[in-house]
Amino acid sequence: MKLVDKKIALTELKKMSLRMFGGLVKAVVDIKREKMVVDGAMHADEEKMLLDDGSKQDDLWGINLYPDLSEKDFIEFDSIINIRPRLNNLSRGVDNKKIRKKIIEVVNKLVEK
Repeated sequence: MKLVDKKIALTELKKMSLRMFGGLVKAVVDIKREKMVVDGAMHADEEKMLLDDGSKQDDLWGINLYPDLSEKDFIEFDSIINIRPRLNNLSRGVDNKKIRKKIIEVVNKLVEK
């Protein structure tokens, strides 16, 4: 797993994606601290790494990155850690448009394309 708080090259994500079935890289994004952890086997492991680093649970969202796909399909909002009834997020996706927008902003800030 890798903590990303500065730019990460798309080519590095592509190398990571070779290790996962389906050509994806799992990631958990901290929308407040604008950092993320990538390349874990499970979103829960990446989430724990960020919590241990000082992140707050409500700020963490699980996504999948597809470095070989177009900009439109680059981010998939899908993780079991996203199911949060108390935040009105009842799915594995990210139901709140503002949160989705913030996740996209953080990812675009951190991934050098």
